[in-house]
Amino acid sequence: MTKTVALYTLGCKLNYSETSTVGSMFMKEGYEIVDFAQVADVYIINTCTVTENAEKDCRQIVRRALKTNPHAFIAVTGCYAQLRPGEIANITGVDAVLGTNEKFKLFSLIENFEKRDLACIHTSSDESLQSDFFSAFSADGETRTRAFLKIQDGCDYTCSFCTIPAARGKSRSDKHQNVLQNFSELLKRGYKEIILTGVNVGDYTDEDGKDFFALLRDIVAIPGDFRVRISSIEPNLLTDDILQLVKSEKKLCKHFHIPLQSGNSKILKLMQRRYNAEFYSKLINKVKAEIPEAGIGVDVIVGFPGESDEDFQVTAKFLAELPISYLHVFTYSERPGTKAISMENKVETLHKKERNKILRIISEKKKLEFFDSMKDIPLQVLFELENDSGFMKGFSDNYIRMQQAYNSEKINKFTYSKIIGTDTNICHSISVEK
Repeated sequence: MTKTVALYTLGCKLNYSETSTVGSMFMKEGYEIVDFAQVADVYIINTCTVTENAEKDCRQIVRRALKTNPHAFIAVTGCYAQLRPGEIANITGVDAVLGTNEKFKLFSLIENFEKRDLACIHTSSDESLQSDFFSAFSADGETRTRAFLKIQDGCDYTCSFCTIPAARGKSRSDKHQNVLQNFSELLKRGYKEIILTGVNVGDYTDEDGKDFFALLRDIVAIPGDFRVRISSIEPNLLTDDILQLVKSEKKLCKHFHIPLQSGNSKILKLMQRRYNAEFYSKLINKVKAEIPEAGIGVDVIVGFPGESDEDFQVTAKFLAELPISYLHVFTYSERPGTKAISMENKVETLHKKERNKILRIISEKKKLEFFDSMKDIPLQVLFELENDSGFMKGFSDNYIRMQQAYNSEKINKFTYSKIIGTDTNICHSISVEK
């Protein structure tokens, strides 16, 4: 009887690419991958540690797996597992804790996937965490149109709120040629959009000194009908060369996700970010001047220690005036081991919630304004396989979620569409000739 494995991912797109790679490892060992809600012999939970909620979610997901199959082998891996393995090992029902790198070595570390009385722990030392790089990409080519390709890992930045450098180590990159080979493999599997992922993608530099711009230039030179999306890029790493390449190259999506974290330079300094609000504003306006149709997403944190009501109002006004498309709003939560945890002037939970709500309202307004600004423009859309009550859905080049009447001939093919109506999170569209 074929054994089964179910996988669950918390956190970023990088985690999704790594979970997919773990799934491929199980398939090579003869396992069948099943939905996490189904009974499985093994459950793998790939964790995040960016927020406190991600850790709470981990505990809830372990309980959910045990409820589905109390006899299943449960392994928890990823950033949370790397940083606090003992904490996870004490969760009832967990059989193995695997650190950031160990998820890729699980078949050599675990002799059998049988229920245990005590959890085994396998995590990297700081030294090995810094040096190893494990390639990863999502690989379900039959049902998906978009793939995630990991090109970089770790981070050399010292943001005072962030645990990722401790969880993933120093910045390191996949070999240039290996990225191109993995990219070509995904194209062979039928993917039409490939998202380049990492902890700090713009910091990509391989052992021969080839940087992110050189990588993008070589990727778009690969023959084929595809497009490339940059998952996220730090504002100080979005160079003029990269901007001009995105502007001129149709294979590069006109979409940037550019973390901000605060629109107040005082708070940015406390966060130990590498720019101030003025730099960020100039960058966003330059992007829109060069590529007017560009979609621009922004990460922002509310309730950072020292953020007064007046400081927050500066951020809210700053964001309201920027020509951006949407926000990802995070409420600050204390992370053990960070510099920010010892900072004074903590913000009360009620105030954090109020500020989060205000920025989410601004985000909705910005999104609808962006939708409206694109109504008369033919947008390149890649529709996905799923038939949702007679509709198909997909993303435009500039990251607008679109839907129209299902047409199997347009699935996983680039189709130009025009917006004819908007809802909160999706636009209704019709196909048009460009």
